[in-house]
Amino acid sequence: MPKRAWGVIGGLVITTICPFGQLHAAQEPILRVLVFESKQLRLRADGNEPLLVVGIGPKLKRISTLKIRKKNGQFTIAMNGRSSAWSYLPRNIQLRVSSKDPRGIWLGKRRYRGELQVLLRGDRLMVVNHLGVEKYLASVVGSEMPKSWPMAALKAQAVSARTYAFQQVGKKDLYDVRSTKESQVYLGIESETKSTRQAVDTTRSLVLTHKGRLINAVFHSSSGGETEASGAVWKKQLPYLVSVSDHDQHSPYFQWEKEFDPNQLKAVFHETGGLEREGLQIVSTSATGRILKARVNGPRGSIGLTGKELRYRLGLKSTLARFEMVPYLPTIDKRVAPMSLFLSSQQKSHATKNKSLNNVLSNWSLKDLGANLSNEPLASPSPLFPPLSPLPSLFALDALPPLPSISKEYILLVEGSGSGHGVGMSQWGAHGLAKKGADFRSILTYYYKGVEIRKFLST
Repeated sequence: MPKRAWGVIGGLVITTICPFGQLHAAQEPILRVLVFESKQLRLRADGNEPLLVVGIGPKLKRISTLKIRKKNGQFTIAMNGRSSAWSYLPRNIQLRVSSKDPRGIWLGKRRYRGELQVLLRGDRLMVVNHLGVEKYLASVVGSEMPKSWPMAALKAQAVSARTYAFQQVGKKDLYDVRSTKESQVYLGIESETKSTRQAVDTTRSLVLTHKGRLINAVFHSSSGGETEASGAVWKKQLPYLVSVSDHDQHSPYFQWEKEFDPNQLKAVFHETGGLEREGLQIVSTSATGRILKARVNGPRGSIGLTGKELRYRLGLKSTLARFEMVPYLPTIDKRVAPMSLFLSSQQKSHATKNKSLNNVLSNWSLKDLGANLSNEPLASPSPLFPPLSPLPSLFALDALPPLPSISKEYILLVEGSGSGHGVGMSQWGAHGLAKKGADFRSILTYYYKGVEIRKFLST
């Protein structure tokens, strides 16, 4: 058991052993959040209240600014804007910075409540924000969801985020959670609003449990219609993280597209030298259609990738994706731009909807264009878009620009759905359910099956 103010007993973070059903008035639990990693930093007070710094010399220091940077292989420090008075820091130093100002402490372009602990670890600085968990959550809710969303969705996010944070306590030596999406997003005081504080205050101390233990309350942006079971994404299938139909059809990430040209594909799949025409093969998928394994075939060989690895390489929003290779016309902008004159507004819209003008033009023939120039309807209109409108007779066949040659290289078109790993609560789904009148308890028990919503103990 870690030697900390909290103990991990039966999956619950508590300070004394007591029945779970009891609630005792207590001090707010403190969470350690890693908010910064770099080789230099700048801290400053927000107003007239000074920064209170412990760890520089034997006494408490009251200063307005603090800068640390690396010089000649060693970290140096300057205070109160005196850049000419840099002094070296011991390698094992730990600074604790606090302020009585309710407006917090500036670290770069963000302000934080509580205390900032500055640690030197190897060749980098780490800043860990120590603050009460409820104050932390007021920012997390505002960082993870728009403040204008329905209160039921914000409350569901507050309970889920509180459960996730408590479940992470004690797993690492220097901090409990990161401030990024690797844990859950925490952007400091600027992300707090009246609505996010209300969502946290009205759900104070509530957590999600399964058989008396805190659950792993993961969440994501949008599933694309159906959430994923945890066993399809991670090693263990948890009984409360199963697949359910989502309510995220209104999400801006419900459907998305992305494309990669040959040069991009060569950079992404450098081992194989890019992709061949049938170069991306989906080997296996989950029950919801998410990619589990794929094989990449290129001019210089082939490699196997997991769905997660493929998503990372291509920068996709999710692994719920489909792929298509289409001919690449590298000179399309210069050589075919005049052809836009022959497209009606409806046809241009349809062409845009179908990924690119490359696709449309590669399906045209000179015969098609000639028939249209003679003001006669096309005998076999392209299935990609409506028949062409007749053109004025002043356009002559010999005025047409040369048709682009079809390259042997291909563009990879990606059509996908959802954003995130797809496991647990869908944030856009929570928004959709809240809009339909669901309260936060109904939202949580919909996405986390068989759970209880209970008070978290701390004494």
